Amino acid sequence: MSESAKRPALADLIDLLGTKWVMRILWELRENALTFRALQAACGGLSPSVLNHRLKLLETSRLVERQQSGYGLTDQGQSLMEVQKPLAQWAQRWQRSLT
Repeated sequence: MSESAKRPALADLIDLLGTKWVMRILWELRENALTFRALQAACGGLSPSVLNHRLKLLETSRLVERQQSGYGLTDQGQSLMEVQKPLAQWAQRWQRSLT
């Protein structure tokens, strides 16, 4: 494949983050690692099979890793959550403007 035919990295990231439950899982892990069951509960009772699949996807993407205390964000995952902070702030302002 030629260099110009490569898919943009941002498009790949948007596809990954647009996968159902991925952003919620990352959000729940933003402050500390969680066990599988705690993460499942934090995600509103997400089915174990879907959670397992999403965690494998996030591990392959190097955003999440298994730690002694459960699942946690990698350095890249932490970095992603840092760059999303302005978007989260914008979303709060937007949400308030709707009321």
